[in-house]
Amino acid sequence: MIALAWPIALTNLSGVALLLTDTAILGRLGTEALAAATVGGNLYWAVQAPTFGLSLAAAPLLAQARGASRRTDGPRRGWMREMRRSARQALWAIMALTLPTWALLWHAEPLLLAAGQEPAIAALAADYLRAFMWGMPFFGAFIVLRGFLAAMERPAPALLVAFLGVGVNALLVWALVFGAFGAPRLGVFGAGLASALVNLLMPLALLGLISRDRQLRRFRLLGRLWRPDWPRFREVFRVGLPIAGQMWLEIGLFAGAALVVGLLGAVPLAAHAVAVQVATATFMVPLGIGQAATARVGLAAGAGDARGAALAGSVAVALGTAFMAVTAAAIVAGSGALPWLFLSTADPAAPAVAATAATLLVIAGLFQLADGVQVVAAGALRGLRDTRAPMLFAAVGYWAIGLPIGLVLGFPLGFGASGIWIGLAAGLAVVAALLLRRWRRLAGAPLPP
Repeated sequence: MIALAWPIALTNLSGVALLLTDTAILGRLGTEALAAATVGGNLYWAVQAPTFGLSLAAAPLLAQARGASRRTDGPRRGWMREMRRSARQALWAIMALTLPTWALLWHAEPLLLAAGQEPAIAALAADYLRAFMWGMPFFGAFIVLRGFLAAMERPAPALLVAFLGVGVNALLVWALVFGAFGAPRLGVFGAGLASALVNLLMPLALLGLISRDRQLRRFRLLGRLWRPDWPRFREVFRVGLPIAGQMWLEIGLFAGAALVVGLLGAVPLAAHAVAVQVATATFMVPLGIGQAATARVGLAAGAGDARGAALAGSVAVALGTAFMAVTAAAIVAGSGALPWLFLSTADPAAPAVAATAATLLVIAGLFQLADGVQVVAAGALRGLRDTRAPMLFAAVGYWAIGLPIGLVLGFPLGFGASGIWIGLAAGLAVVAALLLRRWRRLAGAPLPP
């Protein structure tokens, strides 16, 4: 599990590095440019959730198809064809949802104005998105290919491409934003264009590495890409849409929390942003363990090995919990120093932001365990193609329990941003408990045919 999980976790961390690079460069362009890219990026990820969910649905389908090659109780032929069918129809599904998503993003400016954004920020964000959006299907293709490599237990090529992407992205963003290296100066539009180009180059590079590998190129993943396979197409949607729903619910919770904290003033909002960045960075590791769990559980389930599937998922949950226990201790111990990694000592508001952020980081440290358990357990359940129940658990835990608790603590009871974060922690704890309970129940049951 560790051998498969650590390259996937580092690939996830490279995604954080991409965002940090864009933020650092756009910050030099100006406050409005940074705000526009931030607002545009939030809208992008919100409307991209269905496409991303379908991309992630490929992983359990691919893993179970490969696991079928290990079965001892029936025919094992055709598993390579099954993997090719799953990858191909996942790409079809991504493209089917990309078209309406493009239509939404093309009209981002009126959407942002309706949401109360300043006209200048909305206009800049629309420029950014009209360039950035063209990379969406290629990002989905990269996730599908990464799922294929995870199912083959060969995650290294995806890691290599992801880290090369960080470097290429930094060069392209700098060149196209400021007109360096002879490139045109495009400002915020250039940042979106650079990200779209990197999203295009990454799956192309990964396909190139796959085609050079003697074992992997035999699958001919893009062979007969034009041929429909409606039963498998529907299966991708059946597995993927609940994943998208769960993502929407979690993204919506944290986006809603940011809006609510913003009502308290600039200092609490800045402190919230600092705490979220720290929590996001640590979250990438259990997210990678959960993605590895999807592959390992799927391989065992496809082979009809119920005990192996149960063991793979349980080991993953234990690893995720252990890692987050260490990060929880580190965040709590460093809560006073960590905010200063994001703040300038020349800013007169920095001490107040740092003090508030330190309190939020203590709470973030406490919910690290729950966050790790819920994401790894959800990944293990995906290996069994169980995605609907986790979506329902997210609805209950985040929106029926977590957000109301946060609002009550934050406003009537006067705890402010700390109360809202306690609500987030409560929601995560409920979801983690429900997912862990479901995993333990399904791991002890016979596998579905």
